[in-house]
Amino acid sequence: MENADIVITWVDGSTPEMMEKRAHFLGAAEQPLHGNGINPHRWLCSDELGYCLRSIANHAPDIRRIWILTDGQTPELPDLPASLKAKISIADHRQIFAGYEEFLPTFNSLSIETFLWRIPGLAEHFLYFNDDVFLTAPVKFSDFFTQDGPVLRGKWADLSHLLGCEESRNDAALLNQYNQIASGRLAGFTADHLFESAHVVYPMQRSIMETLFAEHLEAFTANCAFRFRSTSQFLPQSLYTHHCLNHGLGRISELSDHLHIPANNDGDWSAEAIKQVLSNLAGPEIKLLCINDLPEIEGRLPNVRQWIERAITQ
Repeated sequence: MENADIVITWVDGSTPEMMEKRAHFLGAAEQPLHGNGINPHRWLCSDELGYCLRSIANHAPDIRRIWILTDGQTPELPDLPASLKAKISIADHRQIFAGYEEFLPTFNSLSIETFLWRIPGLAEHFLYFNDDVFLTAPVKFSDFFTQDGPVLRGKWADLSHLLGCEESRNDAALLNQYNQIASGRLAGFTADHLFESAHVVYPMQRSIMETLFAEHLEAFTANCAFRFRSTSQFLPQSLYTHHCLNHGLGRISELSDHLHIPANNDGDWSAEAIKQVLSNLAGPEIKLLCINDLPEIEGRLPNVRQWIERAITQ
């Protein structure tokens, strides 16, 4: 892993300054905003970053550098080995939006993802983490990259039934699928044949993102302009994935080495169901975990943090 970097997007949306800034731009919006894009859970912090960093310390200590990409903030770092702390750098939205500062501040992960590859000094190979993604077993470079591209986790999907359905476009739970459709379209794929990436770690290459930026300059510029999520946007990491598939780069993983407990599951996940999923963390074959809404899951399974703690330290 010494040849790869990690990029973690993080912001503490609960500070008075951030809340005031967000409220100002919510009030200034000229058209209705998508419910998914303004869900207050998007900006809550519940020590996910601490778990994420400690999981890296335990399971990928030889990573080259860790970049925490944020908005003028400096997170309180947990107890970490000094060797790992020395690898952590703070990057700011202003750095990656250089030349596009008129679109700041942004409260939109898709807009941030449009430019996260522009972090000065970022390695060619990097792993993109949300702060709610954790490593649960030792990982190596070959878990994420082949000699010619990324290891892709996910599945093929037919999303064509969503086309032309305005009611679905307004469904907060379906925003990601519309973003996937837009991403595939840019890469020449149709809605009935798209690769839906697993919501865990995204292996990416800076040079390929630079190429895509040059090829789709107008689309990238439009994508970064949304301060809040929109169905009109594409997912940059999905565009990257479809580009790689188009050009025979990398490979699709056949391993089931990841778990994802999504947000907005409307009560479908009982405490027992959550425990059943998390019990799979006991084996070394599960290396990646994402829990999208930790406070929500904690409300159903109060000791969920004990499960996470065991997984990231075992």
